[in-house]
Parts: sequence; structure tokens; C-alpha cells
Amino acid sequence: MDTPGAGPLDGLLVADFSRVLAGPFATMMLADLGARVVKVERPAVGDDSRGYGPFAADGRSLYFARVNRGKESVALDLKDDADLGVARALVARADVVVENYRPGVMERLGLGPTALLAAHPALVYCSISGFGHTGPWSQRPAYDAVVQGMSGLLAITGEPDGPPVKPGAPVADLSAGLYAFGAITTALLGRARTGRGTHLDLAMFDATVSLLEGAALSYLSTGVEPPRIGNAHQSIAPFDTFSCADGDITVCAANDLLFGALVTALGLPALLGDGRFASNALRHEHRGPLKAALEGALRTGGTQHWLGVLEAAGVPCGPISSVTEAVGSAQTAARRMVVEAGGLPVPGNPVKASGYPDPLVRPPAPALDEHGAAVRAEFGWG
Repeated sequence: MDTPGAGPLDGLLVADFSRVLAGPFATMMLADLGARVVKVERPAVGDDSRGYGPFAADGRSLYFARVNRGKESVALDLKDDADLGVARALVARADVVVENYRPGVMERLGLGPTALLAAHPALVYCSISGFGHTGPWSQRPAYDAVVQGMSGLLAITGEPDGPPVKPGAPVADLSAGLYAFGAITTALLGRARTGRGTHLDLAMFDATVSLLEGAALSYLSTGVEPPRIGNAHQSIAPFDTFSCADGDITVCAANDLLFGALVTALGLPALLGDGRFASNALRHEHRGPLKAALEGALRTGGTQHWLGVLEAAGVPCGPISSVTEAVGSAQTAARRMVVEAGGLPVPGNPVKASGYPDPLVRPPAPALDEHGAAVRAEFGWG
């Protein structure tokens, strides 16, 4: 049986009833940090994401391989009494249960949080769903793009005169998974102090709304719908992408000192005396003419020239890297942000904990029911 290397969560047992992305992403983080994660899958079919690309040459899904590395797989039909008995025995020994069914499904199976916490008061039970276990939308089906659209994120993403744009990453799924990971570890700290478990109710919608940040704050303070502003910041300027002679760069001058350094480096000291740009609030109000002035200078040279000039001046800036450049960078290699799991390259774990390993080779994602016989035997139903 493949098990994760020792980590700060070594000895923790997680019963993982989740599938696709948000839940598996959270439990992947737990597994990477040393927890034992037993993944419960549907017989014959397994997790839907086993069928999602991209695929390796041997047909394995890299989508599945990434978020399920280091876990054990047992295929259980939760409508079958014997298989349900295995699930209940697993839960009885588990420290953590994670599920991302629609609210009510686990209750109908007898595996809901109320029943399980009554039987096992120290259990940390984490539910991840599209809209949470309360509210008028709780029974709506949800995928990442649906939640992004309903959360307001798509409405504020894109160019001012263009359509709403979905970000290039599944923000709703991943943010819910990250909040779940943090909530689970926080609840475990609470349990260590009080001996009591809890039911964590995480919604993709809530997680994504919480990320609206400046746009939400703008609306809450003014009552005015915030517009799409492209790559600019909702409240800071200059904080945007800017065109040079051969491409774009990102420049973030978030205070008066950095603004002075920027315009001096660009040979535009007259902008310091322009009343339109005397404060961040004014610079943001007049960000259109400010961007035009800055790009007038930047277009006289290439990206590498200006990045060198601005870095030397201490102005936060960077290139617009391709995925190839970012994933293949020396920084990615130094931070071990590409690892191997079962012979497949996948993103690494950003949590770097001193005193614990951060291996470049990780345990693979399991084949469907790979550990089924062992799990059934261990939990008394072999």
C-alpha cells in the first residue's frame, strides 16, 4: 500500500467521499502533509475526473492524478448494506470526513453530519457544496463556471467594452478546496483543545464571493455596480499591464514612493507635478490618461530593457509569462512546484514546512479500488 511520507498531519485518518475537484483538492493537501486519505469511489465508474483530460500516453488522467496522489481507493456502493457497513466502520475510525454531495444526500445514506457527530463527537466533518447547506440556493447543482457566474466574478472580469470573461483557472473549486483545507486544520486544533469535533459547511459560492475583494468593497461602500476594468486594480493605480515596444509587462506602483520611482525611471518626472496624479485616489480616478503617459515612454523600448530599468529602481514589475515559461522556470524548480506522482508530472505543494520532507517524487493516485481488499479487511468487513 502506497502511503504519504511523514508530515505534520502524520497519523490523521481522512475518509474522503468527495469527487472531481474542490473536495479532492482539499484532501490532496492533507495527504501531501502526511495524512492517510482513504478515497471512497463508485464501483466500476469511480470519480468522474478519471475521465477528464489531459491524459498520459497510457490513458491515465493527469487531472485525476494531480488531486488524488497519495490516496487509497476503495470502491463502495453506498446503497448496498455491506458496502455501507464498510463506510461506517471507516468513518468510526476517521478523524476527518470530507464530502461534496448535494446537501441531503449523505443524510439519506445515514452518513450525514448530525448522525455521525452524535455517534462520534470528536469527528471533524467537512461538507463542500455549490451553495452551502442553508439558503434558497442550497439544492442547486453547481460546477465551477456556474458559481463563478453567479458570484459576480465573471461580471468584473474582462475589458470595459468586452463581454464577461471566465478566469483561466477554476477559481470557485480551488478556493473552496483551500478554505476547506484551512477549516479542517483549524477544526482539528479546536478538537485538540476541547475534544469536540464539528460540522464544517463550505460553499463554493461563499468562497468565490469572498474573493471579490475590491469590487465587493466598492459596491458595499457606494451602492454602485463596479465596472469591468481589464487588468487594472479596483482601487490602486498604476497597477496594470502596460505595453512596451515588443510586448506587455505588469507594473504595480502601489504608493506615492513607488510612483515617484516609476516615473523617474521612465524619464517622466513632470508627472509628479501633475495634480491629476498627486495621490493614489487621483491616479486611480485618472488611470486612463496616466496609463497613456506611461505607455508613451514604455513603447520606446522592449520588455527586457524596461524590466531591467524598473527592477533596478525598486519598482514591482514582471513579464507576462506563458505557462511554459512559468512552469519551466528556475523559480518553479527551486520551489519544487513540479513533482512526479506515479511517473506523471503534476503541480507540487506550495506549503513548505521546515523539518518535514517536500519530495520531488510523490505517491501515485490510486487505480479504482486498488486498496479495496485491504480496506475491507482492515475495517472489519473482509
